[in-house]
Amino acid sequence: MNQECISIPTSCSKTQKTQLIKNKMAIVIQKYWRGYITRRKVDDQKILNVSEIDIVESGITINKDDKPRVEKPTYIFPGGATYTGEWRGNSKDGYGIQIWPDGAKYEGEWKHNKAHGRGKFTHNNGDVYEGEWENDMSNGYGIYQHVDGPKYEGQWFNDKQHGYGIELWPDGSLYQGYFQNSYKHGKGKYLWCNGQLYEGDWVQNKISGRGILIWNDGRKYEGDFYSGNMHGRGKYTWPDGRKYEGQYFNDKKHVHLFQLLKIRDLVFMTGEMEEDMKVNGKMVNNMAEDFFL
Repeated sequence: MNQECISIPTSCSKTQKTQLIKNKMAIVIQKYWRGYITRRKVDDQKILNVSEIDIVESGITINKDDKPRVEKPTYIFPGGATYTGEWRGNSKDGYGIQIWPDGAKYEGEWKHNKAHGRGKFTHNNGDVYEGEWENDMSNGYGIYQHVDGPKYEGQWFNDKQHGYGIELWPDGSLYQGYFQNSYKHGKGKYLWCNGQLYEGDWVQNKISGRGILIWNDGRKYEGDFYSGNMHGRGKYTWPDGRKYEGQYFNDKKHVHLFQLLKIRDLVFMTGEMEEDMKVNGKMVNNMAEDFFL
């Protein structure tokens, strides 16, 4: 998984912007684990049918949860995977270790043949998830460490980043905030590897809503965003004290000058300004800079 240094252009007048955040972490996490789950369920099905049968002694049905946990010799599945640990009847239940033929391994707690409780899953490529499990899925708090360095630590729900969490990248980039269904969603803070910082609202992995964006050279924008762009009302300030406060449209200043106006020797004509003082219309007496900044 590669995470390049993602940055916003140094000038608002640039027309191209790289996609701010890429949803690679969750995709990788889910892809590996889902593959092993699918294969394991095929193997487990051969013992699941037996484990569902209750034992009847003296006319009394014994629930499988009432059976004591016992350790058995290592069990070898038809597909080549092995399980060493505790059983309850014919179900993996308690602490145990399952190893797949390709080297992937789960070690931790089980319940009714499913990863449930605390556990650690190591992919065959070296990626590791360690944390809480429920019903064969990461649920609760957990840490996912990618072999190349990226790491997520935080809340999970049904194998997806969900709730509060932190993503860290080898180049120093960091996201700290809320997730929903593996998307950055809600309040969050993103620090780029070049020192730029955004703090505010997110909608499905994109900067949208109210927020503050601070460049590494001291410039700052505070206001509305939509789909990664300055869009709506906001205030843009420069380190030397200049500022613009008004409307933005797709990352460009967007101002409507009102009808023809003459005050003393100063004349305006109606028009529209976009993208750093480019004016459609006519202005005289060289007043643009003082008026807009």
